[in-house]
Amino acid sequence: MRAQSKKFCVGATFAAVLCCEAMAAHTNRLAHEKSPYLLQHAHNPVDWFPWGEEAFAKARKENKPIFLSIGYSTCHWCHVMERESFENADVAELMNRCFVSIKVDREERPDIDKIYMTAVQATTGSGGWPMSVWLTPDLKPFYCGTYFPPESRYGRPGFKELLQRVHDVWESNPDGVVAQAKQVMDVLTEHSALPAAGDTRLDDAPLKLGLDQFRLVYDSKYGGFGGAPKFPRPVVLNFLFRVGGKDMALFTLRKMGEGGMFDQLGGGFHRYSVDERWLVSHFEKMLYDQAQLVCSCVDAYQITHDPFFADIARRTCDYVLRDMTAPDGGFYSAEDADSEGVEGKFYVWTRKEIEQVLGDKAESFCRAYDVDTPGNWEHGLNVLHGAGFPEERTKLFAAREKRVRPHRDEKILTAWNGLMISAFARASQALDEPKYRAAALNAAHLILTSRIKDGKLMRTETVPGMVEDYAFFANGLVDLYETDFDPQWLLKAIELSDTMLKLFYDPKDGGFFQTDGRDASVLVRSKEDYDGAEPSGNSMATLLLLRLAQFTDRDDYRKAAERTLTAFSPLMQRAPHVVPQMLCALDLYLSKPKQIIIAGKSDDTMLRVIREKFLPNKIVAHADQRLVKLMPYIKDMTPVDGKATAYVCEDFVCQLPTNDIEALRKLLER
Repeated sequence: MRAQSKKFCVGATFAAVLCCEAMAAHTNRLAHEKSPYLLQHAHNPVDWFPWGEEAFAKARKENKPIFLSIGYSTCHWCHVMERESFENADVAELMNRCFVSIKVDREERPDIDKIYMTAVQATTGSGGWPMSVWLTPDLKPFYCGTYFPPESRYGRPGFKELLQRVHDVWESNPDGVVAQAKQVMDVLTEHSALPAAGDTRLDDAPLKLGLDQFRLVYDSKYGGFGGAPKFPRPVVLNFLFRVGGKDMALFTLRKMGEGGMFDQLGGGFHRYSVDERWLVSHFEKMLYDQAQLVCSCVDAYQITHDPFFADIARRTCDYVLRDMTAPDGGFYSAEDADSEGVEGKFYVWTRKEIEQVLGDKAESFCRAYDVDTPGNWEHGLNVLHGAGFPEERTKLFAAREKRVRPHRDEKILTAWNGLMISAFARASQALDEPKYRAAALNAAHLILTSRIKDGKLMRTETVPGMVEDYAFFANGLVDLYETDFDPQWLLKAIELSDTMLKLFYDPKDGGFFQTDGRDASVLVRSKEDYDGAEPSGNSMATLLLLRLAQFTDRDDYRKAAERTLTAFSPLMQRAPHVVPQMLCALDLYLSKPKQIIIAGKSDDTMLRVIREKFLPNKIVAHADQRLVKLMPYIKDMTPVDGKATAYVCEDFVCQLPTNDIEALRKLLER
């Protein structure tokens, strides 16, 4: 089971391949859906419904409870439960007779997932996927859990037995069930409300406390925070790079890059490590991890100029280009952990297999990558971890490509594409790599041409955008603007931000709701407050507005960001480790950001000087006359002596312009 807590978002995966025999036997309504996860269940004997009014109306009309199952296509235990229970004809008969069964892809509908995961955590003390929740016909949860085995184990009822129990209680005591649902809804409402902010002052106290909290749980031997299992959680690295925890962040990132959590042959990071050493991972690969960890590696490279971090960033970007990029330029969501039904089979090696590929070069490679005959994992299998030997890696990669590949979830999510656009844009800047800029451009064009309907952003082709879709994608467009200085990216980011404010911002109490409130089936309109495997929509929306305020000097952006920080201030003061990305926004708010404006034809040498430094609280713009209306302060910024000239400013008060490279370096160091 994939566990989740308020401290960590944990991942685990496995995707079953659709089987032709099953397809011939059964087909349900999920066959008409686009989500890979729902399509994987389209030929179960269970009469699955997608989330929607057809299912709700059936439950109301027949007075049946709803069985809600939430997961995702690369979730290992989701597919274990499918094989054990949802493909079982007897279990399906009971489900079809006594319940209305609904399947939801948590990646497609994080708003639905958020509500019912909160219910699971509140009533059981933990959570995970597959999520199994029983609802009243009006969608209120009354019994919650995660994975249930087919038969009773360790004192827990088997799934079929549990279905019968729930049905019997619904039939014999419906009033009791309704009362239980009301209690759960009360808890949900309480959990979804932010504590009152009062007259909280915004200062750097949460930054200091957050740094202390992470130092307290830091593993100085292996890197990372806490014990096994260990998670990358790049939002923590973002925070530490900014506020004096660079030593912890750099060591952690190096250990991850040298470990088995990084795919030493094909590039890219696996979801998390099951041990404290970053050796054995749950082998699935998520787009959001690749995107964020590329940015972390770029930060590390700018701080240290160590080619190790540039190499890990390049290999991760190249993995996404090779294996996770659609023909139309969008980025796929995930790759599974399992191949041929076995977790990690695609990635691990016996020593004999390596000897067959490398011949007399095998001995030195195996020594460097901790490969031996007994295996460093299990059953004589080895997870590669180490560094060097690029020629040998290439040969092993070519041999591995002949294996059966894991399932790939080809769903294209706007939010995650936004994160990857940022990653490619920033990698292009720091590593001076045009193909990464091209990848960011292609994806941005795809989203802008296919995911905007009636002026609003869509998360998928059919699901409306949520605050994270707007915030992640618009931040990506700002990063893209700082890469090629094409005004369209900045103008579109501003347009999307204005829409985001209209749809999601709470002008009364501050902060951003996850949804726009139009879908009545979303029972609780929450404000996401946890920076976990992904940053929260609130953290990224706040960062976005503060960045755009530096470009435009718009006070409404600055005030909305300030009110959001104030709304989250009690949480930042009490438990800053929960919201490290919001702490990054607070750091930007409290700092004096640099505005770096280039006048005249952009000079590659000048840009290289700017991009080689770690300057998280800065913007870079071009004094393009097409942007004067938006940025009036650039009107009089002109080249000096006909050469590209830099204007380095703080709070729109500028130093003397310069086109001298060494003078620019000194200005950036102030």
